[in-house]
Amino acid sequence: MDERPVLVCTEFEDATADLVITELNRRGVPVLRFDPGRDFPERAVLAARIGTGGWQGRLSAGTRTADLSAVRALYHRRPNPYPAPCLAPCPVAHPTGSAEQAARFAAQENRRGLGGVLGALSGCLYLSHPQAVARAEYKPAQLAAATRLGLRVPTTLITNDPLAAKEFSAERPTVYKPLHAGAYEVEGEPAGIWAAAVEPGEIDGAVRHSAHLFQARVPKAADVRTVVVGERAFSARITAPPGVVDWRAEYQSLTYEPVDCPEEMRGALVRFLAGFGLSFGAFDFAEARDGAWWFLEFTDLLSDCS
Repeated sequence: MDERPVLVCTEFEDATADLVITELNRRGVPVLRFDPGRDFPERAVLAARIGTGGWQGRLSAGTRTADLSAVRALYHRRPNPYPAPCLAPCPVAHPTGSAEQAARFAAQENRRGLGGVLGALSGCLYLSHPQAVARAEYKPAQLAAATRLGLRVPTTLITNDPLAAKEFSAERPTVYKPLHAGAYEVEGEPAGIWAAAVEPGEIDGAVRHSAHLFQARVPKAADVRTVVVGERAFSARITAPPGVVDWRAEYQSLTYEPVDCPEEMRGALVRFLAGFGLSFGAFDFAEARDGAWWFLEFTDLLSDCS
């Protein structure tokens, strides 16, 4: 029996990772599951040294410990971003610095220290490599790659110019969507920022405060989620109630139907993943009324763990 461990980096509640770990347990494979963004440095302990064979040492989380030189695979699923854990000034890094400075410094040290070691393990199979996942989360890069591969991509504007945004939305039905699906709260409760229809009159000077993504709204009959693993593609048509722009806002009201991914599309998606150095990916499409699939985004359960 191969006793080399598998590391599973994900959040505490992750039903998909639970299924993978159950199968690994059935096969007798040692597993260390942890959430870098939540467990480190309080619950997880790292002691890594570089040697002729690469990084050696140990990573512990709770009662489990993994030999870093023996890790066979890292399953990078959906860990939380590295937080700013210390609220007191760090006397080494910032002798006279503020608590806020120290917290930012510690968060970046954790990200580059633990994240850097996890991304540099010798002989480790990555699904997928954390740094490759981080590169692929940039929507401008996704849209450029999809365009190069010949996929249909809605006309898109990224801007902080209110006038440009107004002109764009006046020329076509338009949706706004965030460039990053990060954590967000409303009155202390977790919330999502979903794609939403926007009219020219709704756009004001607040656009100047950050980059915004505006995109032509596809007159769609349904949405399609396609998951690609290696060379294989699995697609499902998702139907939401009439008027719903972003199906993720209505999980309780959706219907699903398995559909075939066109062969030409499958090939393009496999090449998309290869271009980013990924082994797995989830893609979202709008299915137009004529049956055409329009690429919206790559949604590889992205996170900031690199």
